[in-house]
Amino acid sequence: MNSSRQRGPVRAPRSSQQRVVAIQPVPAGRLLAVYGLLCAGLVGLAGRLAWLQVVDATNLQTRAHAIQTQTTKPIGKRRTIVDRNGRLVALDEQRFTLWAHPRYFNFPGDDPQKIRSADEVAGRLATVIAQPKPALLQTMAGRPSGVKLRTDLDPETAERVRQLGISGLDLEAYPHRIYPQGSLFANVVGFLNLERVPQAGLEQSRDSDLKRQETALQMRRGADGTPLPAGLTAGSLYGDDLRLQLTLDARLQQVALQALAKQVKKWNAKRGAAMVMDVRNGEMLALVSTPTYDPNKFWTFNPGLFREWSVQDLYEPGSTFKPINLAVALQEKAIKANGRVADTGQLSIGGWPIFNHDKRANGLIDFPTVLQVSSNVGMVKAMAQVKRDRFWHWLRTMGIDETPDTDLPGAVAGELKSRKDFTGQAIEPAVAAFGQGFSLTPLKLLQLHAMLANGGRLVSPHITRGLRSGDALASAPGGSGLQLLDPGVTRTVMAWMESVVDNSSGLGMKIPGYRIGGKTGTAQKAERGVYIPGALITSFVGHLPIDDPRYVVLVVVDEPKGGNTFGSTVAAPVARQIIDALLVLERIPPSHPKELQKAVAKPRA
Repeated sequence: MNSSRQRGPVRAPRSSQQRVVAIQPVPAGRLLAVYGLLCAGLVGLAGRLAWLQVVDATNLQTRAHAIQTQTTKPIGKRRTIVDRNGRLVALDEQRFTLWAHPRYFNFPGDDPQKIRSADEVAGRLATVIAQPKPALLQTMAGRPSGVKLRTDLDPETAERVRQLGISGLDLEAYPHRIYPQGSLFANVVGFLNLERVPQAGLEQSRDSDLKRQETALQMRRGADGTPLPAGLTAGSLYGDDLRLQLTLDARLQQVALQALAKQVKKWNAKRGAAMVMDVRNGEMLALVSTPTYDPNKFWTFNPGLFREWSVQDLYEPGSTFKPINLAVALQEKAIKANGRVADTGQLSIGGWPIFNHDKRANGLIDFPTVLQVSSNVGMVKAMAQVKRDRFWHWLRTMGIDETPDTDLPGAVAGELKSRKDFTGQAIEPAVAAFGQGFSLTPLKLLQLHAMLANGGRLVSPHITRGLRSGDALASAPGGSGLQLLDPGVTRTVMAWMESVVDNSSGLGMKIPGYRIGGKTGTAQKAERGVYIPGALITSFVGHLPIDDPRYVVLVVVDEPKGGNTFGSTVAAPVARQIIDALLVLERIPPSHPKELQKAVAKPRA
């Protein structure tokens, strides 16, 4: 080998070679374009930010507030009604509707993704809500959500449902009106229907007062649901604890209703009403009527029972109006307190015959005797001494044809002949003398007798004392009213009424130690100006105690059937039971304590 062989240059492998890119300057136009694009973006972002913070800020705040705020609408609770002593008469109780959502059924301890069957849930639920399992399954069949299983669940049952801990069961609370006294106050309190719309009584007439002050509650919440104090406005958590207090006494109501219902049944009467009023201020202590209804189950009763007829229906008062007429005659000085009239038993006025109920002539009698024997002829002759125009004026002044000033729902005005008819026909003042020919409500008659008892003041009958907070009770207001009659006149008439009780042994109203006055009434019943053959309205009105009058009691029984139907036999026994209870409940002291002590001691001997 030739070592001197010439060698050529050595080249690197192609794979090991690197590509070199020459650096070239960027054109100025391109840099300006990029810079301009960036500046435009920044300007756009700044503009958008300014738009959101300045121009659209209010809208965004509103939307955020709506998302962050929970609004709770009021459920329409109503205020409680209590009697004069605080006993519950009407109140709202919380009830619940049970909803089921089968697609979410899950038991406590289950995997969150596990769905229980409707059969499993119905098995646990049936005994708790006292509903058959097959009925629950039928209700839920094929329905994934929003199934109403039961309404009107009481709080105790609702709590047992909660304790089951079953997901997919939802309890919706709502208020339910209940009346603990049942039918005792139905005639004056009324009721709410199933849609909670007031239908009768105070529930309807005082609806605005019975609605609680409820507003929609709005509460701000944080991202984790925590309530934020800033979301509550002043007074938003205020609790309305006002109650409507009645003047009625549940105990006296119970006595009056039982006595009245027994007598109405005994005489097979159409209906009856009983009232007790404090003559000093017009407060009603009792107002009952029968037949009545249970407001808790109103749908099972005749709607005709939902109205209180004693303040809405008119009748001719008959002999119970005689004391009022005699007071008018005394006020007009047409008769004297010691005067007398000749009772001939019957007479004729303008061709119309007028006679006493027994058609007997009582001879020359004084005015206490006129009331004792209930002489129609004696009343006609006594009131004939009053000028017809003045007689009509007094009936009008006493408000016979005006709606009484009262808070009793549905009160109506009576009916009185026009001045022309009353003064132009002799028969009109003649029949008005013994309480016929005009009409009024039992409530109006009660008001006029209270006027006799309190010294001549026309007080306003009422059954409410107003709204009171919490457990506080209002005291009875003082006396008021328009003075119409002279107190001396009313004292004279009250003494005459006391003689009716003292000299009527068959009346059964004498109570040892107490001075009581009264008057019975048995009047023909008229309808549309025509007297109904055989139909009577019997009544009794009583005052006590005569020496310091405080209460007037009125009992009216409509259309009693059978023989011997008079105010003394039908209405007076009810009034006697009411008076007995009233003396005890109101702790009325006896006028003659020694007489009472003798009567109490006598049975022990």
